Amino acid sequence: MTPADISPQQGPDLLDRIEELEVRVAFQEDLLGTLNKDVAVLHRTVALLREELRRASGQLEGLRGLLAHDPGEEPPPPHY
Repeated sequence: MTPADISPQQGPDLLDRIEELEVRVAFQEDLLGTLNKDVAVLHRTVALLREELRRASGQLEGLRGLLAHDPGEEPPPPHY
């Protein structure tokens, strides 16, 4: 559509529609920037939680090793 295709009656309405679209695009760009920041924060949080889970799993394995000893290694109780 060229400017010659626009009638005088369509001009103001078309300009209003263009302005509305520009406003929507501006809001969407702002929202996209905010969401990108949120995703970056969540990515760092997930990485930290994975590291914490890895450490906790290692500690749990260490405790399992301490608790899962062979009962044959202990002397019998004193009442035997």
